Amino acid sequence: MGRDLRALFGTNDLGLSTAEAFTNRERQWELVAAALGEHLQRTADASFDVEDLEAPRGNVLMVHGVGGVGKTTLSRKLELSLASAEHRPAQWGEPTWAGEKVLPIRIDLSRAAGTDFERVVLAIRLALAEAVGRPLPAFDLALRRYWEHNHPGESLEEYVRRSGLRGKFAEMLPQQMQAAVGEVVGALELPGVVGAAVGQVTGAVVRALRERRQTVRALAGCTRLADLLESEPDLDALSYYPHLLAWELARLPAKKRVVPVILFDTFEDIGDRTHRDFERLLQRVVWLIPNALFIISGRARLQWADESLQGQLDFTGPHAWPGLPARDIPPAHTPAIGGRQILVGDFAPEDCDDYLARRLSRDGQPLISADIRAVITARSHGLPLHLDLAISRFLELRRAGRTPTADDFDHSFGALIARTLSDLTADERHVLRSVALLDAFDLTLATRTAGLPHQAAAQRLTERPLVDENPYSLWPFSLHGAIGTAVRTATDHTDDRWTADDWRQAAERALAALGDQWSSTLAPGRILLIGCLRQGLRLARDHRLGLGWLAEAAWAYVGDSIWEPLAPPTPDEPNASSMHTAADALIELLSALARRQHEHRTRTADRLTTVIDTGLLPDDLTEMATYYLAKAQRDLGRSDASRTGMQRVAAGGGRLAPAARRGLTHLARLRGDFPTALDTARTLGWEGRHHRVLGDIWWTQGLMDQATDAYEAARAEAEQHGIAGERATTQAQLAFVTAFTDPARADDELDLAHHLLSGLDLRATTLTTQIAALIRDAGTITDLDARAHLLRTEISVGGLASAEATLELGLAFHHAVRGADAALDAALSRLEELTRNGDYAYYTDIVCFMAGRPTPARPGPPVRWLDGEEATRDRWRTLVTARRGGTR
Repeated sequence: MGRDLRALFGTNDLGLSTAEAFTNRERQWELVAAALGEHLQRTADASFDVEDLEAPRGNVLMVHGVGGVGKTTLSRKLELSLASAEHRPAQWGEPTWAGEKVLPIRIDLSRAAGTDFERVVLAIRLALAEAVGRPLPAFDLALRRYWEHNHPGESLEEYVRRSGLRGKFAEMLPQQMQAAVGEVVGALELPGVVGAAVGQVTGAVVRALRERRQTVRALAGCTRLADLLESEPDLDALSYYPHLLAWELARLPAKKRVVPVILFDTFEDIGDRTHRDFERLLQRVVWLIPNALFIISGRARLQWADESLQGQLDFTGPHAWPGLPARDIPPAHTPAIGGRQILVGDFAPEDCDDYLARRLSRDGQPLISADIRAVITARSHGLPLHLDLAISRFLELRRAGRTPTADDFDHSFGALIARTLSDLTADERHVLRSVALLDAFDLTLATRTAGLPHQAAAQRLTERPLVDENPYSLWPFSLHGAIGTAVRTATDHTDDRWTADDWRQAAERALAALGDQWSSTLAPGRILLIGCLRQGLRLARDHRLGLGWLAEAAWAYVGDSIWEPLAPPTPDEPNASSMHTAADALIELLSALARRQHEHRTRTADRLTTVIDTGLLPDDLTEMATYYLAKAQRDLGRSDASRTGMQRVAAGGGRLAPAARRGLTHLARLRGDFPTALDTARTLGWEGRHHRVLGDIWWTQGLMDQATDAYEAARAEAEQHGIAGERATTQAQLAFVTAFTDPARADDELDLAHHLLSGLDLRATTLTTQIAALIRDAGTITDLDARAHLLRTEISVGGLASAEATLELGLAFHHAVRGADAALDAALSRLEELTRNGDYAYYTDIVCFMAGRPTPARPGPPVRWLDGEEATRDRWRTLVTARRGGTR
């Protein structure tokens, strides 16, 4: 850990401690260590030959990731850690190559560093000058010839002294090269004047090599030296000289032997995917020095294993680079040796907090408070660059005389945009801004949102590390969270930044493309519907777009009765003032319908009332809100208000008119007017769920066989129409009625109900299965109080008055079977209190039927049983006596 100079010079506070923080890269170190260990083992094998130019290469690792994720920091830390154990973080562990002299050589390829290919070659040779401490004659002779031919009048010594290569051992390289030339002159016994002309020296060496003279036996083992010395000493030839370095390194004596680990950083700055001239030269270096390990870091994956690059690069394809075609090694996974593409991931939240805490401190305590660190961490999505920008902002606010607060960091940084766009083409930048509007996308969606006629730019963008890929998702691609947020929300100062109209037009294209995907698919399915709705609703809300296809998709969402979480986040207390467009109102409507499975029905009713009062929705969607408001009111026991709403929807003749007529049938059943309910139920048809409504009527009469048949027919119809929610609901009701008559069958029906409920979000239906399980166990329950208490709590949380009355009915059945008169009296008393408003009042009559008691007098109209009270009484009493005599 070193000093953070940028932070140090950002404040006058001398008591402030600034330090560079490094964290969360243990797995990358493990991979580097494993690869280096394998490299050492391979190069030590007797069969390894540096002059074998056809063998596949396994001497390269590619470390890639989005800009600002910490690749350069990792490269620097690897260089230091390989050079000395004292610089290696403690959590990285000990290396396994004790006794080997590892020589890290880090070369910055960034445009800011101004590195060209000559400097790359000289940097490698300069590092070896110190480590080896002796001439490397084959290479040095070739390099000297190249230099004098391409830099006439400029000595290598002077160039090294004035260039960025200058360092403690900078003068060693010219000295060693001069010594190499002197050795050759002496060996060939050349005249001194001739020896001064390197061109003549190399000519003499070539002749000696061709004639196989003993005087140059030290160089004779390098089979390609003569050819390289004879070739035109241009840049292309220079790119082949590393072969001579590899040969020289291989013949060093054991005490001088070194293992170079060459780190090429900022690889994205050497060109692009069209202009690969510099990349071709660097690839030759990697290929021609197989006894060096290369660690390359950049933003994109290394494409050398792609056979389509043949002709642009010298060595391509999976045979040449067997480790490069492998799937990226995830950041959180320590792979087996072999995969060579290492994705550098984001920091985990705890590492972000640790990073922020250690960067700025006073008296050993973090300067950035915990609440600020939490906001920065959440907004960063783990991107280290965001953390650094937030630290700079923290110091900037302090310089301005302000005490930073958490709210000061609840935003994105424009600098992320410039950093992200820097190496993208114009079309790629256009696609990037377009897909920033989307949570996830595929090539078609990205291209249409961008308004481009071809997919090439989108394809190239998906290959960048700023795009995450999940091949198992509906849309496999998504932008890095911090980058997507920054592009959408941060101030953009780039030359090709978008105007507000540009963003709106892109949002319109995206919304249309989503609608086309949903509507044009032959069998769109639930996953596609939910995905299109989630993205489309957010686009329509954020950019104030019309509903278009979203209205029809909303009906499809409601029709399946599954209720997945759907809408984008809404305010904690939605009200009319927070809704300004139809999209706002539709989001609140669908959110209220989905959340009703997890909220008290009072909350649902309030939210739906607010939506209706805005008047923002078209008539058909207002009808939807009215219908579900009436359902919530019925669940709350507000029967009069529910009846008014149902009548309004039924009279409108819209899509929910059959459901509203079903709702009116339920309301008649609630009041005990069974003949009216039965007559209406027979007119409902499938749209009104006629079989289920009939089953609901039959079981209250004690006609369990007829109810069973009705529910089975209802389930079959739901399966035929592919309505998962309705199928689960009817199956739960089937389990409920069989629980009274056949506990063994009820076991099977409950198992199926639980299976059908898997993945669905239906609170009332789930409660039905739990009450059914209690009725199934009637007469044998040993933990009645605990189960009843738990169910009452769940029902109360949901505000489901009907379920509470049904639970008490089930408990009364248990007490009647057991002949527990006191407990039965208590259950009857609770039922009378629950049904005081008249809804489900006939439940008290059914309890009396079960127990063989007379029915109590009650105000209001009498219950209208379908075939009279006595027949109904007999059937319910028979259910109790049958259970008493059962073996369960």
